[in-house]
Amino acid sequence: MNCYKDNTLELIARLSLSFLWVFTGITSIFIAPKIGYEILDQAHIKGALADICVLGGGVIDIILGIWLLTKFQLKLCYISQIFIIIAYTILLSFIAPEYWLHPFGPVTKNIPILVLTFFLYKQS
Repeated sequence: MNCYKDNTLELIARLSLSFLWVFTGITSIFIAPKIGYEILDQAHIKGALADICVLGGGVIDIILGIWLLTKFQLKLCYISQIFIIIAYTILLSFIAPEYWLHPFGPVTKNIPILVLTFFLYKQS
């Protein structure tokens, strides 16, 4: 019975992370790309390079979310997520450090997401 509960918890955790990645990617590209452009503008990234960053980041997020659903090489998927989250966190920390203090926690949420991703990595 414990194994069943562990498998169910792993499935729910993986699906929730998948939702987060896909939703973030869709939001970044289609719903609120302006926010991404505003952040990039703070780093003086504009024009075609900003377009590549916004679109590329969104596509990477969507790919990670779909990858989770496929269950293909999950350990590599989790390692990739950890590196992407750390990269996003470092970049945002330099470009817009005020997001660490944002009341909705757009950067601070990365800490529990990293922990969950590492937990799933260890489970796979």
